Formats: sequence, C-alpha cells, structure tokens
Amino acid sequence: MPRKTYKDLRSSRWFADTGKAGFIHRERIAQAGYSREDYEGRPAVGVFSTWSELNPCHIHFRERAEDVKRGIWAAGGFPLEVPCMSLGEPYMKPTTMLYRDLLAMEVEENLRAHPLDGVVLMGGCDKTTPAMLMGALAMDLPTIFIPSGPMLTGKWRGHTLGSGTDASKWHDELKAGNITEEQFKQMETAGARSAGHCQTMGTASTMTSLAEAMGFTLPGAASIPAPDSRHRHMASDCGRRIVDLIWDDFKPSDFITAASFRNAILTLLALGGSTNGPIHLIAMAKRAGIPLKLEDFDELADAVPVLANIKPTGDYLMEDFFDAGGLPALMSQIADKLDLNSLTVNGKSLGDSLKDAENFNEDVIRPIGNPVSQHGGILVLRGNLAPDGCVIKVSAASEHLLRHRGKAFVFEDREDAFARLNSEELDIDENSVLILRNCGPVGRGLPEWGMLPIPDRLLKKGVRDMVRISDARMSGTHFGTVILHISPEAAVGGPLALVQDGDEVELNVDKRRLTLHVSDEELAKRKEYWKPRHPDPEGAWRTLYANRVGQADTGACIDCNFAERSC
Repeated sequence: MPRKTYKDLRSSRWFADTGKAGFIHRERIAQAGYSREDYEGRPAVGVFSTWSELNPCHIHFRERAEDVKRGIWAAGGFPLEVPCMSLGEPYMKPTTMLYRDLLAMEVEENLRAHPLDGVVLMGGCDKTTPAMLMGALAMDLPTIFIPSGPMLTGKWRGHTLGSGTDASKWHDELKAGNITEEQFKQMETAGARSAGHCQTMGTASTMTSLAEAMGFTLPGAASIPAPDSRHRHMASDCGRRIVDLIWDDFKPSDFITAASFRNAILTLLALGGSTNGPIHLIAMAKRAGIPLKLEDFDELADAVPVLANIKPTGDYLMEDFFDAGGLPALMSQIADKLDLNSLTVNGKSLGDSLKDAENFNEDVIRPIGNPVSQHGGILVLRGNLAPDGCVIKVSAASEHLLRHRGKAFVFEDREDAFARLNSEELDIDENSVLILRNCGPVGRGLPEWGMLPIPDRLLKKGVRDMVRISDARMSGTHFGTVILHISPEAAVGGPLALVQDGDEVELNVDKRRLTLHVSDEELAKRKEYWKPRHPDPEGAWRTLYANRVGQADTGACIDCNFAERSC
C-alpha cells in the first residue's frame, strides 16, 4: 500500500480547507500559539494522557507526554496533547470498573470528533489500558500504546513489599497480633515508593503485558519501570513510530486478529495474570468485532503453565521481571504455542520481535520445564451456582482447598459482610464457604470486593485462606481460594441470589465444577419469593450503566451492537 500524502490525512480536512471553516480552524490553532509551519504537511497526532493527581500511578505522565511529543516533532508530526479521564484505582469508589466503558467512549469520540490522524495512548493503571484500547479499536486510527510502567520494588525491614499483595498479607498479620500498628504504619511509605502502577502481577501489569503481547506496544515496553530513563527513551520512540504508522495507514484492524487475542490469553496464563484479564479481553474483542468467549479461556487453560515467578503467585516483582528480560523473555518460553506471524506496531511479526529475547534469570522467568505452577493460572468453573461460568486464579489458591465442601455463610453485600463477619454469633470456621452477593455489574458495578477478609478469630488461630465465592471481582494483586464473576449475578436473579446459610457448596477444581447441593425443586421455590436487594444507582452515568451493562462472562460491557453501531 502506498504511503499517504498530506491531502489524504483526516487533519487536512480541517487545516487545508480553503473556505470559512478552514479559516476558523487555522485561526484557532494560531490562537493556541502554533504557526502554519508547525502543522502544514504534518500528520496531527493525539497524545492522550490519563495524568491526574488522583492517580499516582500516572503522576509522571506530565513529563512523559513531553518525551512523546519530542519524538513526534522529530519525526515530522504535529503533536496535540489531549487529557482523558484518569481511572485511579486507589481512590474511585466503589470501583473504576463503572467507568471503563465511559473512558473507552471518551477515547473513541475524542478521536472521531477531532482533527487527528493517529494517537499515542498513555495508560497503565488497571482499567485505563483496556478502556483506551477499546476506544482505539472502535475508531481504528493508527495507534500505539505507552504503558505507564511499574513502580520500583518496595522495601521494609528486609522484607520485599509488593503493592496490594503485601498490604493484604501484613494487614492479616496485624489483625492476628503478629505486628504492631506502628510497624504497619511504616509500610505505608515503603511499599509504593515511586511513580508507576502496581509492581506485582496485578491487573495493571497484566493488562499492559497483554497489550504488548497483542502488538499494541513496542517490544519490551510493558516491563520498564516508570522512573527508569529507558522508559523515557521508549516514550520518545513511540512518538517517532506513530508518525510512520500514520503515513503507512497501519491501523489496529491491520494487526489485531483472533490470533492476537489467543496470544494474549496464552500470555495471561504464563504470567499467572489477573482474573480481570478475561473480562477486559472479551470487552476489547467486542470493539474489534472478533468473537471471544469465556469458553476460549477454558480451552487454553492447560496449554501453558505459570512461568512468571511474580507476586501474588510467586516471589518477585516487576522490576526483577524487567531485569530478567521482561515480557519478550517470557513469551519466548512459550513461542511454540504462539502465532508468531501476528504483526505488531513496530512493523515486524511477533516472531521477529522475539528472536533476540533472552532470559537472564531463570528463577524469575521459569523455563517451561520448571514452572511456578503446573496449573495455567486462571480456570473457568461451571455448575448450578454459576451456569454461565465463573473464574478462579488457581495458581494463587491453596492446594488443600481446591477440592472442598462446606456450609455457606451468606452476606447480602459488602456492608453486611463487614458488619457481621467477626460476629461471635456466626458459627464460621475454616471449613465454611463465605458467600458475597449483589456485587456484580448490575448490583454494584462489579467492584473488587471478592476477597472477603478472614474473620479475626480464625486469623489468630493461623487460618490464612478460606473458600470465598462472589459475583464481584478481586484485585489482581490479591490471592487466595476465591471464586469470582459468578454469572449470572445475584442482582438479576442468578442462582447465587438463592443460596441460604447452611447450604452445602462444593468446589472441585479438577472437574472445573462449582456446585450448590440444593435440589432444582427447592431452588425453584426460593426463586418464587426472590426480590432484588441491590441499591438503586445514583447519577446519570451509573443509571445508564446499570440499565445497559452485560454480565461478567460477556465482558461486563455497555450493551451496544458495535458491528452495527447501535445501542
């Protein structure tokens, strides 16, 4: 395909127009301080930044955007920085998941409405990566993604601290009386000590790695720590590369295929990545018009073992992973399973991009013959409690609980759970199965509440894991025998809504089954008296979301037919 000329570019419709509209566009760009020499003959490149002081994971994006723009100018482009909604995971309540689709729409419509020929997307914190890529896939202009990069390794009194994972671990030790309040307080400034997203294999590291596996980033980009000078080099390289992508008209539809998503799933499994991965990949595939179902994850579940020895599944953190060779080194271990003909934004095939990859630490990135876990990370379970499926991160679960039968204790929502979990009146022991419901997409926006705390009295006895089941999600940084994304959810009358205290629930990971030992007849009787118990949504967006969102097994997307562009 011949390279584009300036008159072929979208932006020329705005800036090269000879009529009144063109005059106004040029007048206003002059108002912003740009002369004709700055933009005439150059592709206009959107630099979409999710910088925010309420998102410490992206606090370095102000300077990193300048690095991107430096590369764009150098390559003959015209950069225009555009702020986008920043989904800061620590602060947005009840969950950033409520806003993933809103950011996706914002990215798509910013591209659709403005004089832009291509875009550099700057994200990294959990939902920003899938959201921005969803918007870019829908609009299909030349796109390159810049991961925000993981923060530096946390250190405290000789202990390595991984964000999220060790907060949960040490909070349990605090409640068990094994550390003091002052010691726990000291960790607050030791665990997250630089810009960048979680340095564990949480959702942020997972999704930026999957973006790289699909070809949206330059090779190795996802693993570079945020404060590392090489992250700045990568950013300016992306600025230069996007200009070539625009002239070549190389769009996501030219390299994102069903094989790209299969590569992402295999990478997810080898990483021991977040249980949020399937939800986001399914949502992204919808925007790309590529069929992807929960069953596709199930079919590949045993294809590769977990090779990334990174918390919460393993022992190390993302800085170690980068030093060991990063994602290219890991993907080279499973190269025989990947579609190496898939293209990437560097203009090469995945195979060519991986041919020089080396593994410099075989304890951090394990060889295929010495995995961290023989289980492939995430498994899909089904049964009468989850007819449409649910997931478990088996590599982060306790082996002794993978085949378990116990009596249910049911909590109607998070508030109920925190009010009653430590009540002496509840006969909860280590064999009990804790049920949390009404926290799915419709119920509460699918928050990360699935990892219910262990009751304090059991922590003091040494219990550190129990079977926990919910229609909510769990942070990718968390761990335990936690079954998530029960579909359909309780708020729409799924079987989870019908569980009662004392019902026996059986988990059998070997058979991929989750069974409520209550007869169909009894469940039918209970359904006759069931009424929704979730709160009404507040505000315009949350109301729209609750009325149009799909279930977790279908990506928890706003219900639109993207092929026909209709809602």
